[in-house]
Amino acid sequence: MLLFFTLGLLIHFVFFASIFDIYFTSPLVHGMTPQFTPLPPPARRLVLFVADGLRADALYELDENGNSRAPFIRNIIMHEGSWGISHTRVPTESRPGHVALIAGFYEDVSAVAKGWKENPVEFDSLFNESKYTWSWGSPDILPMFAKGASGDHVYTYSYDAKREDFGAQDATKLDTWVFDNVKDFFHHARNNQSLFSKINEEKIVFFLHLLGIDTNGHAHRPSSRDYKHNIKKVDDGVKEIVSMFNHFYGNDGKTTFIFTSDHGMTDWGSHGAGHPSETLTPLVTWGAGIKYPQRVSAQQFDDAFLKEWRLENWKRLDVNQADIAPLMTSLIGVPFPLNSVGILPVDYLNNTDLFKAESMFTNAVQILEQFKVKMTQKKEVTLPFLFTPFKLLSDSKQFNILRKARSYIKHRKFDEVVSLCKELIHLALKGLSYYHTYDRFFLGVNVVIGFVGWISYASLLIIKSHSNLIKGVSKEVKKPSHLLPCSFVAIGILVAFFLLIQACPWTYYVYGLLPLPIWYAVLREFQVIQDLVVSVLTYPLSHFVGYLLAFTLGIEVLVLSFFYRYMLTAGLTAFAAWPFLTRLWTRAKMTSLSWTFFSLLLAVFPLMPVVGRKPDISLVMGAGLLVLLLSLCVVTSLMKRKDSFIKEELLVHLLQVLSTVLSMYVVYSTQSSLLRKQGLPLMNQIISWATLGAYCNCQCILYGGKTWRRNGLGKNQFLRTSSLVVPLLSSPVLFQRLFSILLSLMSTYLLLSTGYEALFPLVLSCLMFVWINIEQETLQQSGVCCKQKLTSIQFSYNTDITQFRQLYLDDIRRAFFLVFFLVTAFFGTGNIASINSFDLASVYCFLTVFSPFMMGALMMWKILIPFVLVMCAFEAVQLTTQLSSKSLFLIVLVISDIMALHFFFLVKDYGSWLDIGTSISHYVIVMSMTIFLVFLNGLAQLLTTKKLRLCGKPKSHFM
Repeated sequence: MLLFFTLGLLIHFVFFASIFDIYFTSPLVHGMTPQFTPLPPPARRLVLFVADGLRADALYELDENGNSRAPFIRNIIMHEGSWGISHTRVPTESRPGHVALIAGFYEDVSAVAKGWKENPVEFDSLFNESKYTWSWGSPDILPMFAKGASGDHVYTYSYDAKREDFGAQDATKLDTWVFDNVKDFFHHARNNQSLFSKINEEKIVFFLHLLGIDTNGHAHRPSSRDYKHNIKKVDDGVKEIVSMFNHFYGNDGKTTFIFTSDHGMTDWGSHGAGHPSETLTPLVTWGAGIKYPQRVSAQQFDDAFLKEWRLENWKRLDVNQADIAPLMTSLIGVPFPLNSVGILPVDYLNNTDLFKAESMFTNAVQILEQFKVKMTQKKEVTLPFLFTPFKLLSDSKQFNILRKARSYIKHRKFDEVVSLCKELIHLALKGLSYYHTYDRFFLGVNVVIGFVGWISYASLLIIKSHSNLIKGVSKEVKKPSHLLPCSFVAIGILVAFFLLIQACPWTYYVYGLLPLPIWYAVLREFQVIQDLVVSVLTYPLSHFVGYLLAFTLGIEVLVLSFFYRYMLTAGLTAFAAWPFLTRLWTRAKMTSLSWTFFSLLLAVFPLMPVVGRKPDISLVMGAGLLVLLLSLCVVTSLMKRKDSFIKEELLVHLLQVLSTVLSMYVVYSTQSSLLRKQGLPLMNQIISWATLGAYCNCQCILYGGKTWRRNGLGKNQFLRTSSLVVPLLSSPVLFQRLFSILLSLMSTYLLLSTGYEALFPLVLSCLMFVWINIEQETLQQSGVCCKQKLTSIQFSYNTDITQFRQLYLDDIRRAFFLVFFLVTAFFGTGNIASINSFDLASVYCFLTVFSPFMMGALMMWKILIPFVLVMCAFEAVQLTTQLSSKSLFLIVLVISDIMALHFFFLVKDYGSWLDIGTSISHYVIVMSMTIFLVFLNGLAQLLTTKKLRLCGKPKSHFM
């Protein structure tokens, strides 16, 4: 069985990784020839301002007094330049946004493994193509463009990363630092001949990355006075820099200014998903080569923003974020970034029609070059009779469009040139997508075949080894034939040869060959399949159809809950009614009422707003007080017992209560400190990390570490253990151990909470305890075994396997309950399929300086805490119902895999970027859940069965 789980884990890792080969591969190609407009550019230099995290509405709208928060920018819109909305794509994070702005393509998701900071692949950019680029701002953004540049012509000036503190007194200092350093730079240039000559060259770029708005948005929300005040500060700074540039260059009219943002921000201070508040960013341009404001009487847009912003009389020119890169390159006359997929927005250009036509033609040729390279690469590794070219853009059609465009330019039909080039660009982009996804169907089919085979094999193993379904159906054992293995070996050789001659990557061999051993294992159990069919045919058809429909309905409810959280409420409401639809109500009224009450109470959470949108520390304090009240009841009952063994457990509980009190204090004092803009107190930070990672350190100090050495844990090793060690000191009696686990995890969960979600683990744990009781009642009702008192049941590492029973039909319901509770634990307080569900305020007790991996790890642990509570309760259910953990766990894996197969078919690469990103996230989440089940099942066994002693040798406990 250990071998089965190991192989199962490896197979699931392959299925999980497949989504990255199918959907998350890099779209970039290399080997293109640089393309640039053959006419003199209108500007010698370009200044790019990127206000990180600035929403379009926050910049353009007027305040309650009818005044603009950015009067200088608004004056530019009305009197000097052009404006519009830049539409970003998911994920709305800083790195993908800047890559789209400066390199002209949309970041592939492999960059998430680098924390959106460094280059997972090499790419060309505006900075690389410029003669010189000087940049000031965040150390998270600037280095990635400097590292990717060829030569030594991109210069960066960054502040210390520790300045990016969400709890800092004034985040506007980040922007003030940038403005001050730019001024100092130009002041220094007047006295440095070498630098002076460089900044007077043509084709140069100045990049100012302004992080203050994003930092204030995360810390205080976009509706806060701090966020809005920061916009005013940025507006003042931009005004000063523009004035300085004009003065330094003698108002030569050769400077272009572009002001935009990498992404927006939700009302609750997060970004990453596809909400309009995240994807709509401002774009304001003025200076050399930019069209002056155009007054219009009416504009056609699907939104009401123009009227809200009182800009309905100034022409709005919307673009996609990647379109800004070709706009900037055409303005200063450098080659288009080689990997750019942006379409030049000619309506922004104030130049001759010939310049617009030539620039558009260059843009089309540059994107067509990428299409040709991509097609050649795919053609070289595909057998000629299997290669299917992109029919909408054949070689002859390419030639005809380019020839016609050149003819139009010659005959001065410039509007026709622009229209024809846009058509060619759209066809080339479709072709790029076609060849990028060329192998998707092949890979998808292989993964689906493997998935179905694995689900079939796991189901057969359950039926064969853990149920009575086919016992006595067939006694005949047939001698295995050599034809089956020989056939699969031959198929494997053919598949490997087919992949070899096409020079496929090694991962293709894994996806192509993996289904073969899986299906071989399935077909080897042909006798079991035969017996199963015979057994099913003897079962009443109406019962069989009824159970199948109920199972299918349950799976669909689980799948729908990933899209609609209220489906969890519907499911929990159905759970609440379950005892009244069976005989449980007549046998155990108090247990049934408790089950109904806590099911309905838990059903409220999915109906509440996603965590972080409405923070309320009073609810966190209330949850802490409830924990203390429960602890008091338990400690009171323990104090009535006299023996020394219980006194040690009492000490453990008291330490856990103290940890809860400290957590409440830290949450309250940290919130107060941040509101006063005094940052995160050092003592609070120490207590938080001690609670999370070294909670048992106090015991180690109290007992000098000697006991831990006797139990095989050296002092250094012990200090590295987490707070999960504490429950191992408590009694292995079922209720006491589960309560100790809850106390240990709640102290950490309180530190990671900002509102009502602090109550979620408490309600969930109460329902879990009632679940353990009610499963005992159902088992006794069915006559499978006699009821045991929970106070007499102890968790045991060495369980007597003779007490395990075979699976019954009702055990499928138990496994379904577990999967449903796991999904509820994931989605009960938010939709983690959307990146913007995460609230950075959750980690402010631990750190306030931006650190994506550390913050992500803390928030992931917050998500996993309810998961651990459910798995520990599941261990208790298996123990009290005398089920082998392997048998019930196999059913859970089958249900999870059926869900994963659902989401694999629901993954799509069309529609809105929010829909695409969400569909992929769902598959990743359910596959991660399946893999985590294996690890968390082992963690739950460790937490419930292991016993450490503060003195003496550890005792073993048996049922």
